[in-house]
Amino acid sequence: MADTERVLRSTRVVTPEGTRAASVAVADGTVTAVLPYEAPLPGTARLTDLGDDVLLPGLVDTHVHVNDPGRTEWEGFWTATRAAAAGGITTLVDMPLNSLPPTTTVGHLRTKQRAAASRAHVDVGFWGGALPGNALDLRPLHEAGVFGFKAFLSPSGVDEFPHLGPEQLARTLAEIAALDGLLIVHAEDPGHLAAAPRCGGPKYADFLASRPRDAEDTAVALLLAQAKRLDARVHILHLSSSDALPLIAEARSDGVRVTVETCPHYLTLTAEEVPDGASEFKCCPPIREAANRDPLWRALADGVIDCVVTDHSPSTADLKTADFATAWGGISGLQLSLPAVWTEARGRGHGLEDVVRWMSTRPAELVGLGTRKGAIAPGRDADFAVLAPDETFTVDPEGLQHRNPVTAYAGRTLYGVVKSTWLRGRRVMTDGEFTAPKGRLLTRLP
Repeated sequence: MADTERVLRSTRVVTPEGTRAASVAVADGTVTAVLPYEAPLPGTARLTDLGDDVLLPGLVDTHVHVNDPGRTEWEGFWTATRAAAAGGITTLVDMPLNSLPPTTTVGHLRTKQRAAASRAHVDVGFWGGALPGNALDLRPLHEAGVFGFKAFLSPSGVDEFPHLGPEQLARTLAEIAALDGLLIVHAEDPGHLAAAPRCGGPKYADFLASRPRDAEDTAVALLLAQAKRLDARVHILHLSSSDALPLIAEARSDGVRVTVETCPHYLTLTAEEVPDGASEFKCCPPIREAANRDPLWRALADGVIDCVVTDHSPSTADLKTADFATAWGGISGLQLSLPAVWTEARGRGHGLEDVVRWMSTRPAELVGLGTRKGAIAPGRDADFAVLAPDETFTVDPEGLQHRNPVTAYAGRTLYGVVKSTWLRGRRVMTDGEFTAPKGRLLTRLP
């Protein structure tokens, strides 16, 4: 304790043992102790008194499309990581597609790492990509430190990242299982999508009908069957269909190694409220009806869904046309994910301990960073978000840090103002003001 550099004190600190008044000691970027609130300062440590603002572990977002390099007019590491820091996110993991080149070889990974190295305001890791024909690249990518591999079971929306058919999925999953690696999957069945109504135009109901729940359910069932056959680790991305939940629960009871995420927009927005032509609400799979939302919340509470991450997938504003059939599908949510989820969670009787579990602890565990991230506890990185949970603000797109000011949350009043964000014991954002980039590039722990 004599080497303690700083103590952060709050009447409300969210720890693995619960929320309590405490003083958190930090040295060399690491939490060294969680002390009683009135504990005397060790040595020459500096005190930061947060009053009644809540000290949370920094959030971990494992589903972010940064698009850098190659499509940096959509997003880049500088802007994406500033948005993350503004929202209390201290670690993000970048998806392998929408950048050029995609992260499908070690050489492409190095290109991505060079793009991020001096521009990251928070810590950044990388997923690899699993494509038809790149099975020989998977082991080298695994050894280079990617956290796992992403695959699509239906067209991805970009030509350079084709989807896997059933036989390709089986071969790819066998290769990844041999590494004891993790396959993360966009699960929609192309046959069901092809058979669905294809109506263009501004009506959200038409777009919703084109991405039916059974497309998700069928793809999830296929993935679970292959994971069971191969004893492989799989993760279902951005689950929106509540109809798939019984399949997942049954697979878990059978010993299938499956984890599941959903996203803030599926938990907080509903199809019924999407205005005509408002393609800022378009994503795939889609935001579904209000009746679909309650089972997702119950699944979170029951642990069937493990975590909540953004699927931040931005584009330039001109690609968000009023025609839902042709508009880019993706929601920009990095900066607003914590207040959006907290606003809905508090209204449903959940506490900040639940939000921390869904948005920090479990995502950190998913990517093998659970010994370093995701909790305020001795030995963890001193990554924090300071939140005023009872303060509100109205979302102004022009006040967002991501590159293009397009958001499905425009005009909404949300609870939870992020006052500051800390990375390894150093403040990186305070009241919307940022330091120089201090983020590190992360690799999978052995």
